[in-house]
Amino acid sequence: MPREFTPKVVTANALMEGDVVYLTETDAWTRHLSEAEVLTDEAGADLRLRAAQGRVDEVVGVYLADVAPGETGPEPTHFREEFRRTGPSNYFHGKQAETH
Repeated sequence: MPREFTPKVVTANALMEGDVVYLTETDAWTRHLSEAEVLTDEAGADLRLRAAQGRVDEVVGVYLADVAPGETGPEPTHFREEFRRTGPSNYFHGKQAETH
C-alpha cells in the first residue's frame, strides 16, 4: 500500500554561503522557512524538485523536506530540519543570535 503524500518544501544549501535555503512560489531562494512554497501534490513536488536540482550555479544538496502547517507558515516535522533551520545549539551565534 503506497504511503500518503505529506506536505513538503524544496530545500538546499546556498552554493556560495552554505546557508540553508528554501524555494518560494516565485522560484526565488529564501533563508526563511516561513516564506517557502508548501507542496501538497506529489507530481508537482517532483517537478519543483527536478527544476531546483538543475540550478547547480545557485544551490547544492537539493531535496524535499516534510513540513506541517504552523501559525507563521510551514514547520519542520523532523529534528534534522529543525536543526538545519536554527543551526548548531552550542551557543548563540549566526541564526540563533538573530532570533534572541
